Amino acid sequence: MTIALDTNYYNQNFDEQLSQEELLFFKQELEKQKEKIQKNLDKKINELNNYDEAKDEADHATIAIDNLTSNTILKEQQKTLIKIQRSLNKIALGTYGICTLCEEKINIERLKIQMFSEYCVSCRNELDNRR
Repeated sequence: MTIALDTNYYNQNFDEQLSQEELLFFKQELEKQKEKIQKNLDKKINELNNYDEAKDEADHATIAIDNLTSNTILKEQQKTLIKIQRSLNKIALGTYGICTLCEEKINIERLKIQMFSEYCVSCRNELDNRR
C-alpha cells in the first residue's frame, strides 16, 4: 500500500457524515450492481436447468465441468448479492459507511472502491491477520 493511500484511509475525518447526495449515489450504484448480478444469476440458473440430455460420455464431462464452473460463479455472486443487500439495508437504517466492528466511519474513498465494505481498513486488516 502506498503511503498516500495508507494516509488517506487512516487519517479520515470522522466528523464528516455522508451527504444525502453521496448516499443517493451509493444507493443507485448498489441497486445497479444488484440488478446486474440478479439478471446474471437468473440467466445462469435458467441455462443450468435447460441443458439437453448428454449424448455420450464426452457430453457428460463437458456438462459436469460447465456446471461446476457455473456453480462456483453463482455462489460468489450470491455472496456479493447478500453484501449489496446488507449495504442497501444500512442505507435505509442510516448506518451505511460505519464499520461493523469499531463503529467508526469508513472512508468514502474506500466505499467508492468497494461499496459494500463493512469494515474500515484497520478492522479489515485486523480480521485478515487473525486468519
